Amino acid sequence: MSMRRVVITGMGIACPLGLGVERVWKRLTNGESGISAIQSFDVSDIPAKIAGQIPLGTKADGNLDISEWIPVKDQKKMDRFIHMAMVAATEAVEDSGWVPATEEDRCATGVMIGSGIGGLGTIYEAADAGA
Repeated sequence: MSMRRVVITGMGIACPLGLGVERVWKRLTNGESGISAIQSFDVSDIPAKIAGQIPLGTKADGNLDISEWIPVKDQKKMDRFIHMAMVAATEAVEDSGWVPATEEDRCATGVMIGSGIGGLGTIYEAADAGA
């Protein structure tokens, strides 16, 4: 088995401090927190009222409007976790400056994605449905 060289050329991030490595790093080193009151769903029946949520808004502001990244018809086919992974992966490829010119180049392009836990909404819905 031959070892192939791997080169990290770009990075991307979607997290409670926003989108974009530079913006997130700046907020992190300034001691800012991404924790805020939960507003995306009703929390009256749960003890936790705060969470680390990806801020909604425009891409230009370093926030998330998923329709700027993924067509609406495709959004419904994926878990929200996959949306975030695709945003970060797209950022990483853009950050690298890589613009694959051929199908072979596109097939040779890869992105490594890391997450503590993904698809929690889908996991919850399945558990709630008794699956």
